[in-house]
Amino acid sequence: MKINKILAVSLTALSLSACSDEFLENKPQGPMSEANVSDPKAVDLLVNGAYATFGCRYTDSNDPHWFPVTNWSFGEVRADNAYKGGGGETDAWEINDMENARVQPDNGFLDGKWFNLYCGISRCNSALRALDNVDEKGNKDVNIRKAEVHVIRCHWYFELVRLFNRIPYMDYNVDKEDYINFRNDEFTRDQHLARIAKELLDAAEVLPESQPEIGRINKRAAKAYAAKVKLYQAYEQDPQTNAVVNINKTLLKEVVELIDQVNGYKLLDDFQQLDLLEYENGTESVMAIQFSKEDGTKDSGRINWSMLLNSMTGPGCPWSGDGFFLPSQDLINAYQTDADGLPVFDYQSLPDYSVVKFDNEGKYYLDNIAGNVDPRLDFVVGRPTIRYKTFAERPCGLWVRDSGTYGYNNTKRFWLSPESEDANHGWPWGASGLNWQIIRYADLLLYKAEALIEIGGEGLDEARKLINEVRQRAMNSRYVKDFNDDSKDAANYKIGLYPAQGWTQEYARNALRTEMRLEKAMEGERFFDLVRWGIAKETMNNYFAAEKDNRIYYTGASFDTGEEYFPIPVAQYNFSGGIYVQNPGYPEF
Repeated sequence: MKINKILAVSLTALSLSACSDEFLENKPQGPMSEANVSDPKAVDLLVNGAYATFGCRYTDSNDPHWFPVTNWSFGEVRADNAYKGGGGETDAWEINDMENARVQPDNGFLDGKWFNLYCGISRCNSALRALDNVDEKGNKDVNIRKAEVHVIRCHWYFELVRLFNRIPYMDYNVDKEDYINFRNDEFTRDQHLARIAKELLDAAEVLPESQPEIGRINKRAAKAYAAKVKLYQAYEQDPQTNAVVNINKTLLKEVVELIDQVNGYKLLDDFQQLDLLEYENGTESVMAIQFSKEDGTKDSGRINWSMLLNSMTGPGCPWSGDGFFLPSQDLINAYQTDADGLPVFDYQSLPDYSVVKFDNEGKYYLDNIAGNVDPRLDFVVGRPTIRYKTFAERPCGLWVRDSGTYGYNNTKRFWLSPESEDANHGWPWGASGLNWQIIRYADLLLYKAEALIEIGGEGLDEARKLINEVRQRAMNSRYVKDFNDDSKDAANYKIGLYPAQGWTQEYARNALRTEMRLEKAMEGERFFDLVRWGIAKETMNNYFAAEKDNRIYYTGASFDTGEEYFPIPVAQYNFSGGIYVQNPGYPEF
């Protein structure tokens, strides 16, 4: 995190919970605990400790790339957008099991994710308890700082609910030694989400509209996050099957009202600006994790360690990474458009778009590329023979570590162009200080459109205009050019706007869900969207059927009812002394 730029205070060692923060430590001047906070200057240090949980590096052995804050494995590889990648099926088999929908409670990556999330909560709880002891008269900002920490804590609880459903809840006035005594079935999913939304809105009442320091959470971010949580809450689920049994229109109207109160943002002019440092805190960023490089801390700085293993590799590749997190062929196919530039909803009935083939001399080329595609395809996916961002030495090659298993496509999103001075050219491979967007303005446009579509009636046409606003930005972005001829586009890019004619609720629903996928591909949200909409089982089984000819390891893969949430990790059941109950769909402990 850009703590040194954002908060402009020096960091000392913080010992606020059992989850230590070696990555925050410079030369310790002594520990700071809840009991010895009396100096108002300590407030920022406490709040920094809460913000620092976004880095997810709590111990030397607690590797955030396996338990990523970006949810690249939990939200994308687990869905239909991405393959695990890396060195084959057995390389990080825990993620391979997520990809194949066969996760069991003994999967260590689930336990690591659970641990990291509760470490974040524990740090926030400790900070809030300590801040309660700070005299408000001596520090006029203490209540604002508390509100910031409450929002961070809500983020971690929301993640837990989306991942595990049945979770224990501990308020900040609970000592961490008592965590073991809390059951994970005391509250339902809906009760958790209602409480999180309320805590966010309570924080919003205290927070200012804007903050003087870049990166601090403000009122608008808290309201935007509350709108997202209420959107999830509106899709009421059967507690045994996780099926959506009702869509609460009252909550959806609250979503619309909250988003209408979030002012002052707009889309960036060009989609590709999302991956440029100079725009990371720009007009589209509502709430972001602030990362930084070469900021005086060890290991290249407070970079996005969640993406450590995901840079590309292979002959001629400008980086030498581990090659995890690769876009699926199904995602590539989903970017196909019709003669009007609109998405092809039944794209799975078409042949695969952009398939790598080899001629008699062993030279590779792309086959079946005559059709139209959304330009965001080549903003998101690194396809062989296509220009990779602004890298001028060569086009994207066969830069996949195990192409026999995973094909030949890699990811462009979240990386700087290889020639950039702001990107690492050694270990950690390709790392930079690029922020991670938790909520961006495009999300809010699509969340509002989704709510209006499900409410139905007169709001349908407004939803169409909101979706078209997102598509218009993609249309106006600079298209990727042919590597050898800048006068030509790299593909037959065609994207159109939805007309009013034929804009029924069912058609609008398909359009919204498709747009959500195309606009936010690889951002860690896809699987959670499928669960919210109640279509995870149908979508994933269609995906396995469509992909098994390309990915042999999908043979026999099947998504079953109950797998919408991960099982409670067996290590956490043991920690609880046997009081946790397992999620439906998995064998009882």
